[in-house]
Amino acid sequence: MLKKRWYARWNVVAGSAMMLSASLVHAQSSVTLYGIVDAGLLYTSKTANSATGENSGKQFSLIDAGSIPSEFGLQGVEDLGGGLKAKFKIESGISMANGGAGISNGNFFGRQTWVSVENNLGELKAGLQFTPFFLALYKLDPRGLSTFGSSSNIYSDSVVATGVFDSNAVSYTSPVISGFQGSVLYALGGEAGNFSAGRNYSADLTYDNGPLMIDAAFYDGNSGGTVQTPVPTTVEFVGRMLGASYKFGELTVKASFASYKIAASFTNNVYGGGGSYNLTPTLNVNGGVWYTIDRNNPTNHSILGAVGAQEFLSKSTSAYAQIGVVNNHGEMNTGLSINGATQGVEGTTVGAVVGIRHLF
Repeated sequence: MLKKRWYARWNVVAGSAMMLSASLVHAQSSVTLYGIVDAGLLYTSKTANSATGENSGKQFSLIDAGSIPSEFGLQGVEDLGGGLKAKFKIESGISMANGGAGISNGNFFGRQTWVSVENNLGELKAGLQFTPFFLALYKLDPRGLSTFGSSSNIYSDSVVATGVFDSNAVSYTSPVISGFQGSVLYALGGEAGNFSAGRNYSADLTYDNGPLMIDAAFYDGNSGGTVQTPVPTTVEFVGRMLGASYKFGELTVKASFASYKIAASFTNNVYGGGGSYNLTPTLNVNGGVWYTIDRNNPTNHSILGAVGAQEFLSKSTSAYAQIGVVNNHGEMNTGLSINGATQGVEGTTVGAVVGIRHLF
């Protein structure tokens, strides 16, 4: 009889433990490993010498990120109940060419490292993150901000990585209300005796009703501060962007204006537009043109144009081919590719890249 009671009690305890364990497992965060690997072969008819800026002739090279940055990361989410969620993301840029840090601020997890809470009132996020200004440029780029032949080349040539990977930042993104969504970010700077050094803020307002999207964004950042990264991220500049896109079935057209006012230097005004079309469920073609002029010295100007095609071999793997042309006048040095041809030379340069990328 005693033995039977002992077994009964043990079964109750074991069952309770199993229920508690199942409850704890359910409450744990779901964590996902993800990434992109992208490598391409780049050709340019002219190449800027890194020391002199002069033309060093043709080049043919293997590069990382011929179309989009290679990266890997971890992201997670936990349901806290009542519609409240906790989220996090840590993301590193990697180079498929040499195993280095890739497109980031140069640190190991130099693309994103943030934690957030989210509910029906919006999302509050803290840590290293993309700015609303940069994300607005991404939304309005007809070539998906390709690392070859897009507005990303003009951005990096103007301010390097400033305003892309923002450290020590706190942001808030609202829910969508009648098609409108807003986002604001404040990055704390400061150094001894100068609280505003390295301080920056950014904002974005989007209206999206389905076929039509209108976006306006702003960025203001100071130089200096205690944040030091291998890739410069504290160029003092004011950025503005206004653009719109419209979908006609499988065709999406986009147009935008952006301005980069660099302190005590130049003010680049950029006018761009283009489109993207899905020829088949697996084949996309796109193209864009950008005219850049230095408002402080109009003799400095450039025009960049590129077209590309991407064939999806599977849900995860695609092959791509892109060709672009850039013409620089005066001291303008717009390049064709983030990797391998960041800066261009005076006159006309023709380039092309073919590659493959895989998502996991």
